Formats: sequence, structure tokens, C-alpha cells
Amino acid sequence: MAELLAEELPLRDETGKIRADFVAEAEHAIAIADVPALRDLVGDLHESDLGALLEALAPEDRPRLVELLGIDFDFTALTEVDVTVRDEILEELEPQTVAEGVREIETDDAVTILEDMPQEEQSEILGHLPVEERLALKRSLDYPEYSAGRRMQTEYIAVAPDWNVGRAIDYMRETEELPEQFYELYIVDDDGRFLGAVPLDRLLRAKRPVPVSELMIEERRRIKANEDQASVARLFQRYDLVAAPVVDSDDRLVGVITFDDVADVLVEEADEDIKALGGVKADEELSDSVWTIARGRFNWLLVNLATAFLASSVLGLFEGQLQKMVALAVLAPIVASQGGNATTQTMTIAVRALATQELGESNARRVIIRELLVGLLNGVAFAVITGAAAYIWFQVPGLGVVIGLAMICNLVAAAAGGILIPLSLHRLKIDPAVASSPFVTTVTDVVGFFAFLSIASLWFGLR
Repeated sequence: MAELLAEELPLRDETGKIRADFVAEAEHAIAIADVPALRDLVGDLHESDLGALLEALAPEDRPRLVELLGIDFDFTALTEVDVTVRDEILEELEPQTVAEGVREIETDDAVTILEDMPQEEQSEILGHLPVEERLALKRSLDYPEYSAGRRMQTEYIAVAPDWNVGRAIDYMRETEELPEQFYELYIVDDDGRFLGAVPLDRLLRAKRPVPVSELMIEERRRIKANEDQASVARLFQRYDLVAAPVVDSDDRLVGVITFDDVADVLVEEADEDIKALGGVKADEELSDSVWTIARGRFNWLLVNLATAFLASSVLGLFEGQLQKMVALAVLAPIVASQGGNATTQTMTIAVRALATQELGESNARRVIIRELLVGLLNGVAFAVITGAAAYIWFQVPGLGVVIGLAMICNLVAAAAGGILIPLSLHRLKIDPAVASSPFVTTVTDVVGFFAFLSIASLWFGLR
């Protein structure tokens, strides 16, 4: 019956979402502790699918699923869920259970699971591991957060330079404790210092008596363990790497980073940038509580409120003019809004280019001039459109010219703010993704209101 259910109930529907009936069947098996049915239902799921199922289950069923599956539960699935969900699951599991689970997965995944845990709980779990495995994980956890050392896996194949191809192949065939996937062998000296790499395709094409030292690539790109993960991702992206050795400060081989780890980094970095542009904390997850989310967003909203008051104070300077001509009060927000939209476009491009190191001192001048010209061109285009619309709407001679000139001023200011503010923040070592938004919005609001109302006052002689 369980095998029939597993065959009849696909995990995902045609849109890729988790099927409700599959989740319901899993919850039923958990409720009655039907371990055979549960194993048949989810035992063969890919870790990504198992992680999606965990997130779909009720909170109380998640740790129960892990406990019921026992050694059949793939702890790699915990790296596929929100941090909040993972923490809730780990809190309910016995340290011995977690220790047994992380022993069966690669070190980089084990580090991902353990790194956010409180130090006391982390130490307790590590205490249940054999000494060699405990030291390997502890060494990775001691590297800075977001570094290559945290991302690397310590399972790799290293051989001496005097080995030949035949000995290397026999070693790989006879050794059980090999990485699940690997793409090259690494050559090290007696002190463990990295000498070079031998891609598997080179190894398999060579004759058995050939020394591996004749096949190795000495100038292999290597990564320092303390190097930032974003820099590592750019290196992989730039040179189309599949794997890269990780070395310590003495050039000793300590691990390897593969493209699947880098793919996760790229997603995380893009996710952080998008959240930062919206004033959302990088670690906010869909599974967070209302209080956690509200508290995380409050400070940024407070900053935006202060800048909004600053922009509104400009309107107060023209209170008399606004009372004399209602059309000005109606049209002023249009100028400011259009500037805000334009500066968001420029800022998004600038922040992303800074993050990927495509924008720097060498091309900053050219990019600034380009954005100013784009702002001017769009300003002229929208000056004509809004000017015509304003005249048709209010039938006030000259009003179209006024709003058109203000539109040009504000879109040029929007382009300048959108590029110069991120560049300035970057030079001051402040993350432009986090800090740019309220400043550039304030610039366009202030310039938009001030330009429109000042030009109107001069044109119509309002006092």
C-alpha cells in the first residue's frame, strides 16, 4: 500500500509546487508513526525536495519526521530550508541525533547546519563526533563567516608528486572514503603544500606509468581560505571554474570549493542585494514571526519617515503659492514621483555594478556622463508629455512649460543621485545597497518639489 501511494502521489504539481495531498499523506504517516510508509513516501526524495516538504509540514511534524526516518533522513535537506525552520528543527532534536546526521554529509553542508547554532549547543554536538571529524568541522567553523573556509568541503583527493597514473587510479578504486563527487586530483608535497592539480580527463587519458607531476597544472587558480565568498563566486564566474583548491596562509591545501557551492553564493548575494534595496534585512525569511519581521523593518522605515519630513518641508516654503494655485499642489507629486522612479532605475544598475565590480574608478566618469545624458534625454521626452497633459487638464497658459522644465531638472538630478550616491557610499566603505535608497529618494523629492514650485513662482509671479 505504501509503495502504491508513493507511485501515485507525485511530490510536485505541474507548476512545481508541493502537492497538498502528498503533504497530507506524509502528515498522516507521521501522526500514526508508520515508518515503512514514510520511508516509501519520502525516503528517496532529493534533498531539495525533502527540504521543500519539511517547510510545507506543520512545525511540530518536522522534527518528528527526522526522528522517524532515523538514519534514512538526509541531513543535507536541512541546508535547503529557511534558517528559521532549520533552527526550530534542530532545537527539538537530541545532540546525538544531529551528530549522527552531520557525519553522513559533506563538511560544507555540515558547517551550514552548525554555524548558526549557539556556541554551547554547537560544542555539545561536536563532542559526539570522532576526534578527526570534530577537528575538521571545528577548523571550518573557525574561519570567518562568508569566507571560502566556511564554504569549502574538506573531502578531497591529494597525492604525492612521485605517484604515477596507475597508482592514483588504483588508490581511487580501492579507497572507500572518497568525496561523493570530484573533478580533479591535487598534488601536495610532504608538508601538505599545494603544488598543482590534475583534471580527471587528463588522468584518464594518460598511460599508467606516467608520473602525475607531468600532468599537473602548476598555475592552477587557488583560493585563500579567508577570501570573501563573493570574490570566490566572481572568480568562478569569470574563469568558468568547476572546482578550485582552497589553501591556508602557508599555501597548505585545506579544502575544495565546487561550482554547486558557488551557485548558492550567487543566489544569496543577489537575494541580499534585492532585500537591501528595499530596506529589508538580509536574514529575513518567509518563516519569520510577525514580531521579528516588524522589528527588522522598523529602523529603515523610521529613516524613510525622517527623509519624508525633509521633503515635505520644501512644500512648506511655498505654502502661499500653493494656496493661490491649486494646480501646483496637484502636479508637484507627479514631478517628484517620476524622479523617484528614474533614480531607482539608475541606483539599481549602479548598486549591482558595484557589487559585481563592473563599476570602478576606471569607468566611473564614463558611466556618470552616460547616466546624466540618459536623464536629460528622458527629461526632455517626459517634459513634452507632462507639459501637454498639464495644459489639457488645467487650461493654464504656461503651466505646461513650468512642469516640463521641472521634469527635466528632476530627471537629471535623479540620474546624478542614482549614480553618485552609491559611488560615494562605496568609497566610504558603506554598503550602497543598504544605504542608497532613502538618500536618493530624498534628493528627487526635494529637487522635484523645489524646482517645480520655484519655476512656477518665477513664471507666474507668485509670492
